[in-house]
Amino acid sequence: MAQCVQSVQELVQDSFVPMVAVLCSGQAEAVTRRNNLTFAQLLRPFCRITSEGHIRDPNNQLQVVKNLRICVNNVVTSASTPSGNLSPARRRRLNEVVLSCQPQEGAVSATVTAGDYDLSFNDHCLKASAPWYSAWRDTLEEVCTSKHFTATTPWFEAYRENFLQSMPASDHEFLNHYLACLLVVSSSETVPVEQFLKLSQEQHRIQHSGEYTKPKWFIPNTLKYYVLLHDVSEGDEQKADSVYEDMKQRYGPQGCYLLKMNSRTLPAEQNEQIPDPWSQYLHRNDLQSQDQLEDVPSAVSSSADENDVSAAEDHGSAETGGEANRLEDHPLQLDSVSSSGSLQALGAAHAEAKKPARETDSASGGHGACLTLNDHDHIRQFIQEFTSRGLLPHIEKNIRQLNDQLVSRKGLSRSLFTATKKWFGGGKAPEKGVSEPKSTLGLLYPPEAPELQIRKMADLCFLVQHYELAYSCYHTAKKDFLSDQAMLYAAGALEMAAVSAFLQAGAPRPYPAHYMDTAIQTYRDVCRNMVLAERCALLSAEILKSQGKYSEAATLLIKMTSEDSDLRSALLLEQAAHCFINMRTRMLRKFAFHMILAGHRFSKAGQKRHALRCYCQAMQVYKGRSWSLAEDHINFTIGRQSFTLGQPEKAVAAFKQILVNDSRQTATQQGAFLREYLYVYKSVISRSEVNLPQLPLPCIHSSATRVYFGHERRLAEGEKQAATHVSLDQEYDPDLAAMWCKLEEQLAAAANRGVVPPNFQPSQCYLNSQTDNLHHPLAVVEEPIIVEVMFRNPLKVPLSLSCLSLLWRFQHESERTEDSSGEFITNEGTLAQEASQGDNVVTTETIPDFHLGPEETKMARLRLLPHRTGQLNIVGVVYDLAAASSGDTAADGHQKSEVMVVRGKQDLKIQGPRLNQTKEDKMFVRHGPDLRLDPIITPPMALMEVFFLQFPTALLCGEIRKAYVEFCNVSGVTLCGLRVASTHPDFFTFGSQATTPVTPLSPNSAENCSAYKTIATPPGSSGASETLVSAEDFSPLSNVVDIPINGGILHPGESTQLPLWLRGPDQEGVHEINFLFYYESPEKGTKISHRVLRHTVFICGSRSLSVQASACCSSVPPQRGPDEDGGTLVFIDVENINTSEAGVREFHIVQVSSSSQRWRLHKCINPAKENDCKLSSRERAKLCFRATPCQPPATSDAVKLFTFADLNLGNERIVSSATPCGDFFFRCRWSSESRQVEASSARTSSGARNSSLAAAEDKRCDVAHMVKKCNELDLNLIVIWKAYVVEDNKQLILEGQLHVALQTVGKEATSLTPKEEAQEMVLLKFKSDLPPPAVLPSAELYRLVKTNMHYPETCTHAFKHNSICVVPVSLVLSNCCWTQVDVVVDLRHKTISSEASEVHSAFTWVGQSRYTLQLSPRQVTRLTLRACFVQPGVYNLNTPRVLANLAEQGASETSQQSRAAEQSPALIIINNDSA
Repeated sequence: MAQCVQSVQELVQDSFVPMVAVLCSGQAEAVTRRNNLTFAQLLRPFCRITSEGHIRDPNNQLQVVKNLRICVNNVVTSASTPSGNLSPARRRRLNEVVLSCQPQEGAVSATVTAGDYDLSFNDHCLKASAPWYSAWRDTLEEVCTSKHFTATTPWFEAYRENFLQSMPASDHEFLNHYLACLLVVSSSETVPVEQFLKLSQEQHRIQHSGEYTKPKWFIPNTLKYYVLLHDVSEGDEQKADSVYEDMKQRYGPQGCYLLKMNSRTLPAEQNEQIPDPWSQYLHRNDLQSQDQLEDVPSAVSSSADENDVSAAEDHGSAETGGEANRLEDHPLQLDSVSSSGSLQALGAAHAEAKKPARETDSASGGHGACLTLNDHDHIRQFIQEFTSRGLLPHIEKNIRQLNDQLVSRKGLSRSLFTATKKWFGGGKAPEKGVSEPKSTLGLLYPPEAPELQIRKMADLCFLVQHYELAYSCYHTAKKDFLSDQAMLYAAGALEMAAVSAFLQAGAPRPYPAHYMDTAIQTYRDVCRNMVLAERCALLSAEILKSQGKYSEAATLLIKMTSEDSDLRSALLLEQAAHCFINMRTRMLRKFAFHMILAGHRFSKAGQKRHALRCYCQAMQVYKGRSWSLAEDHINFTIGRQSFTLGQPEKAVAAFKQILVNDSRQTATQQGAFLREYLYVYKSVISRSEVNLPQLPLPCIHSSATRVYFGHERRLAEGEKQAATHVSLDQEYDPDLAAMWCKLEEQLAAAANRGVVPPNFQPSQCYLNSQTDNLHHPLAVVEEPIIVEVMFRNPLKVPLSLSCLSLLWRFQHESERTEDSSGEFITNEGTLAQEASQGDNVVTTETIPDFHLGPEETKMARLRLLPHRTGQLNIVGVVYDLAAASSGDTAADGHQKSEVMVVRGKQDLKIQGPRLNQTKEDKMFVRHGPDLRLDPIITPPMALMEVFFLQFPTALLCGEIRKAYVEFCNVSGVTLCGLRVASTHPDFFTFGSQATTPVTPLSPNSAENCSAYKTIATPPGSSGASETLVSAEDFSPLSNVVDIPINGGILHPGESTQLPLWLRGPDQEGVHEINFLFYYESPEKGTKISHRVLRHTVFICGSRSLSVQASACCSSVPPQRGPDEDGGTLVFIDVENINTSEAGVREFHIVQVSSSSQRWRLHKCINPAKENDCKLSSRERAKLCFRATPCQPPATSDAVKLFTFADLNLGNERIVSSATPCGDFFFRCRWSSESRQVEASSARTSSGARNSSLAAAEDKRCDVAHMVKKCNELDLNLIVIWKAYVVEDNKQLILEGQLHVALQTVGKEATSLTPKEEAQEMVLLKFKSDLPPPAVLPSAELYRLVKTNMHYPETCTHAFKHNSICVVPVSLVLSNCCWTQVDVVVDLRHKTISSEASEVHSAFTWVGQSRYTLQLSPRQVTRLTLRACFVQPGVYNLNTPRVLANLAEQGASETSQQSRAAEQSPALIIINNDSA
């Protein structure tokens, strides 16, 4: 309950004070009217006695009366019957009192803290939002230090004071009856004594004639106090003194008084400042007099109007033009969405709500203008004299008289009366309840009834603060009334008994709250007197609150709410809400709920400002707690009330909250919210001349804003396929972005002599929340800037946006300063000249219509075209908002409401990433800048477009296809430095100038033309064609390729077309291949140093051929002479693994070429026929070639030359050293070497090694390297094939090449890329073991020496003549390394291999059986051996065991190994000559 200025004791004492009537003569009224006051009004500021008064009780005990106040009123007669309800005039007056008492604007508000709530109690409390806690116990925990911290509600105090002072007099109690009457006569009367006599007779007539029901008098013998009023400024003072002396003789000195006043003259003392104590009393204390005046028959039209409660309420609500005042309306029911309940219908009531409260009836002049401070003292002294010498003695005397009467009647009369009631069925009713009363108002006591005398004595004791005696009398009267079933009288006695018990000093007994509950129930339910019930509830609630019983007080106040008075119900509900907030455990939800109910009743009572305040205070609890329906209702009501009160800005803010939050309302209700908001918003912007205000709808996800700089990608033109580049339709991938950045770094380094420029910044033509936005992006003048804004419609109704465009600010480059304080140009202005000026700087594209469906999220792409260089800031969007028409019509067929369209804007404010670098950044929440919407406009820059012609989407593995690429300069600036980088550099080639074949340049003339350079070969040529080629003749082997355009530059508007050879990937599947084109402008020093253009293709690779190759040393003698090396045999296994997916019928192996610096293919052994090899599906072919070492170079500078040897299997030879065959060979070789280098670097970076382990490993590596070098072949095979495909009944010829790299003799190689296998898990060793002994790889030492056997292939011998055939055999030993090697040749060794056992081996070596020699580096030695045969047959001569070891190792048997088992058989045929 709200905090009061007065204490509870003072409140109760001031509610029941002695009543004094005033009767004045005409001239006496004229004297007081000079001060714009009546005599009663003149006395009101001085009616509180500052000094103590004294009386003696019937027991002659002295009682002190402190702080006594009396009430002085004019006598107004009325013959009407009193009613149990307030009259319409009183209701209007109370309504005006509450309406006139409002919270002060800008006053410091009281605040209650509970948990995470900070509730502010003022007229503008729209705050309090904090994180939600899971437990309400923690949330509602009391935090504030004060025990009872409440907010003041002066409107309730004013209502309560006026209500208690306007209580009508009743017959069942005497508290509001007059105890005395002041008879006032002016000293200017001719015979003042006669006037006193007339006034005395008039008072007697009014009291005893029975004509009037009002006013009511306390006792028959009313105290008459005679006052002679003397006007000092105009009257005769001597006459006044003489009349006063006569009065004292007639009425005694205690019954009369001479009051002198009007001592001040206006002209002489006009500038004197005299206080005006009457102003605060006149406005609030003239209610009773007005009610009494209205009770006069001439002022009342009919008694029905006085008692019609509903009519009074309707009148009260109609004064402010409020909404419908239906009693069945629920406070949480939203208003109707029809036109009758809309704000448009309330527009007419707007002026009514702004009416000020009714002014007082005071005159234009001030009060007490003729009174001086001495006059004030005179009046105060008069009241003191009247009270102490007249009123208190009169009350004391009546108390004694009543006590004596009661004591004298206590014997026979009372006993007889009680016995009579018992005989005739009378009995006592229970004290604490009311059960089946016989009658409510039928029983009336005569004035001399002893029950009334007891009540009268109790009231007198109560008025003079003798609460103990009063309680005793009330308690006695209560029993008598209950026994008589006089419920109204009993309720009154219960009420005052409870109050007397509370006011007793020292609290001898507890406050009997059940007395008050019984009294309220009786007043309300039995007697139907809501006025008395309300008085009882107000007093009891204050008493309970003072005792800390806020729950009981709230319950009591809530019970008093009813439908007969909205104002009373609203005030009591508000006080009940304050009780909930003042409990030990604050009940915030109940507080908010009852504030909502109070606001609803305030609204029905026409108190719009109080209703708005209640809803605002309740909003503090509901806001931010996910109670969306409650928030919507409160915000909607706040919006309506604010608009009605002429506060459209607050109404806009309230409606905005409804639309911004995720609402759970139905679509119909949301549509009503939107229409109300648009109507209010339109009324606001029609009054203001400021810039465009902010709109809440639709929601904009600023962080999802994407920006694209440049023209959008051109679509395909016919057969031309444009480069994909960057599009807003693509999803951002951080891995792809890093890949593009790496490619751009490679291009920038290639353009800057291999070094990345220090100020290098990757190009960003597409910005979003995941890109680096810490720097200002760069845009080019006359190139569009596309901003993609994400709009979300949170409502279930469609939204229609029109004239949607971007808002921007622009600062010219010449006006830019470091502090950005230059002059800005913006397009927010509404004047035509401003708009044209903005178009000259930046052209803004406008979307005429943009429709958002219910709960739809949609992107809008807005464009700007800058025309000048400088700084551009994109600040927001501007648009016209309207609720999309849904076609709803009313019952009469007409449209419900016209479409409301308002214009506004929304800012694009993007929060940058959180900083987490320094300690301060980690301690506090700091965000960096996000500058994606603040581009710098730079001068014109070259712009290139790339188109591809005949670019395939599917290729066979290794297939060669020729396409064309077109470069177009679409800008007005020359471009140069054209380069391209790719993630797959072995996929394409532009060819080289020296090796490019003469092929058609036009794509249209390239049908059925081979991509290779071919030469017709004459029949019979079986040897290989050799060509020496340098790798430098081809394009540089790197990821960056210079594009060979004519002259290296492209002029504005110029285009060029270049051939582009493509080779299918070696592995099947879908391959993503990325190209990044790089170009520059000739002008250096510009902000944009270069530009890039992206292109991504997806190639589907299908199986073609599988090539497996191996090499072994040949042991047979060469054909060229006995002194030549036998060379190496190369075996190629080709298999058709195509699954006919591409319609391939068969493959033809047309040529096998080799490329190496050391070896070459010399001759084709198989197939022997000079035709190509055909392979159908799943067929396999075996090819065999002889390879020989290359001729030594003629000059020392030709070391890097590669020998290309071509062995064609058909009639045409393909020049493998020319483009594109040679290009793809070198690029694939470079890619393979790059992968090997990366793998080896990854292995070597695995960590530090043990020193002893490292030494042993290094030694083994040296020997292994030496052995490997001896057996290194480094022969690259190129298998060229053709495939025949049937497509659309046409036969097409496909060409391709596969590469196989033979690195070592005896090791198989394949054309298929090996798949990466998962690495096996190994056991971790936390402590290294001892290093193993350094054991050299002896198993490979035999490869240090190469052996060849020279012998005749056949030998014919006549065994009949000579049984022994001896054949000479030459064994050639070659040291393959650059160190000395010890060699042992053992002829006694017999092979046991399975292959040798199949051949007859019954021969023997004759002569020396073991040779030991030492071969110098690269030395070749020949040994002459003799083989002895005893019978014809086929013999394997490769039986000698050759042992090899390094000379520095020693002849250790453990380190030697034979190579006989590894050699291929050397067969000789021994024939028998029968002749």
